[in-house]
Amino acid sequence: MGVALEIHRACRARLAAHGPARIDRVKVAVGELSAVEPEILRYAWEAVVCDGPDAGAELEIEWRPARQVCADCGEIAERVEGDWLRFCPRCDLPLSVEGGRDLDLVQFAFTPLLEVPRVGSDDDGADDGPTPLAPDGNLP
Repeated sequence: MGVALEIHRACRARLAAHGPARIDRVKVAVGELSAVEPEILRYAWEAVVCDGPDAGAELEIEWRPARQVCADCGEIAERVEGDWLRFCPRCDLPLSVEGGRDLDLVQFAFTPLLEVPRVGSDDDGADDGPTPLAPDGNLP
């Protein structure tokens, strides 16, 4: 849940400069070695956005696998995801692991909300500032 909350917080922080807006879609890169399970992240994301202004925002996850590399032979294609070889199956040299540590906010899309002035709704009669409108022109 913490990773989903942080993704949402990062998107909202970047949106602050654009005024009222609704997050439509977020794309993140998740590496095989990041200790983040994509389906659990997707479930947590839905829980984070379900009752707020970003309800229905999509989370797209770009999976980035780790690679095992031999100093002599290059990348070892024989590795099965989630399984690790210690030595190169071709030359028997030790293998290194590259990549797969990603956990990045790649991009997000949003819809600016329209604003109209409103007359103060509290008892002091003062103007309380703009009220955000949904894209269809209705008050939220």
